[in-house]
Amino acid sequence: MKLIVPALLAAALLGGAAQAQSINIGPGGVGIDTRSPRDRAIDREIRREERYRERRREERRDWRAERRGRDCRLVTTRTETPRGVVRRETRVCD
Repeated sequence: MKLIVPALLAAALLGGAAQAQSINIGPGGVGIDTRSPRDRAIDREIRREERYRERRREERRDWRAERRGRDCRLVTTRTETPRGVVRRETRVCD
């Protein structure tokens, strides 16, 4: 009895100090993730924003590629208002 109580106490202290937040078993072997759930959520949000930015970048790239073959010109319109002349430039592609 005198040996069991200290052994259980030591096992509880040592086992409690080595807790992992998540354990992954995959083709590369066993991996332990010690980040908190909040840290993992922040990383997920960062990756989501990066994917969104990359998609927007690809859409802009596609849009520009579509317009490259067209003839574009800059149309300037001047409108007189009581406060003065307003000049607006718009790009028109045919």
